[in-house]
Amino acid sequence: MVLLVTGAAVAACSQAAGGQEETGSGRTLVVLAAASLTETFTMIAEDFEAAHPDVEVELGLAGSAEVVQQVLAGAPADVVATASTSTMDLLTDAVLVTAPRTFATNTLEIAVPVGDPAGVEGLPDLARPGVTVAVCAPEVPCGEATRDLLTTAGIDIVPVTLETDVRAVLTKVRLGEVDAGLVYRTDVRAAAGDVTGVPLAPVVDASGGAGRTTYPVAALADAPAGDLAEVFVEHVLGPRGQAVLADAGFGPP
Repeated sequence: MVLLVTGAAVAACSQAAGGQEETGSGRTLVVLAAASLTETFTMIAEDFEAAHPDVEVELGLAGSAEVVQQVLAGAPADVVATASTSTMDLLTDAVLVTAPRTFATNTLEIAVPVGDPAGVEGLPDLARPGVTVAVCAPEVPCGEATRDLLTTAGIDIVPVTLETDVRAVLTKVRLGEVDAGLVYRTDVRAAAGDVTGVPLAPVVDASGGAGRTTYPVAALADAPAGDLAEVFVEHVLGPRGQAVLADAGFGPP
């Protein structure tokens, strides 16, 4: 299920037939975004609401594949942001979005429980007998990036679980249910104190970029909020949005 967040609180939205929802305070902007954008898009939404007091931003957060399926199924939304160009391409091909724009990049990192009981120091350790590993399913961006990186590095692992989004992998690590998980470096930073990160940036760079993903954002072609959706996209790409993303560890577009 898609997690709905309005600024800092959970809210439900009913879409008015033939147009955007009107709230007591003004207009509602519905933004569907990848799970790895949870903290950053919550902050960006709050900044946007502060700059536009008559607007309430409602966030729907889930794995990119699920976000795309929601849009394809006709879920009312104004803006969509995914964790890979391949997932956004499905919406572009269906002519459901207008001119997607890259707003950030991210790199895989190994997350291990605090103390690293299995002694995981790099990718080869994930293939050691007895080391349990969680990864994303191959159809979601973090899973696609994981597959590309492991293939390029020539490392074959047998994960004990395939998760639907990167935050589910992180949860497995945080709870100590696995010895390691492949997540994004921003997820490790967001969970500081609960997990430890094993950086893979040098490996990713040496592989020609395998293990790195690109984040596009776009307004929906039939966005109920219309011009407001484009204003939000510009906010994400603007100085404040980019500063929030950089502080969280995202790379530049």
